[in-house]
Amino acid sequence: MSKGHFVYILLTEKNTLYCGYTDDLEKRYKEHITGKGAKYTRAFKPVKIVYSKEFPTKSEALKEEYRIKHKLSRKQKLELICS
Repeated sequence: MSKGHFVYILLTEKNTLYCGYTDDLEKRYKEHITGKGAKYTRAFKPVKIVYSKEFPTKSEALKEEYRIKHKLSRKQKLELICS
């Protein structure tokens, strides 16, 4: 996977969703899997990446991460994943 500015959503073993930002999607996913990612994904093990989108700038990616985390309901997140 290429380097860039990514927003991603992980599906966890408990069927929850985790949203994050990274500049290296593959490396960040490995960190989550090995328990070196976020505190949340240490408690709720990720199963797979269900959504990712690349942005031209870090600022745009972080704005989208914030929007997904704080403005979208679970239903809206699932609709985003399916679109």
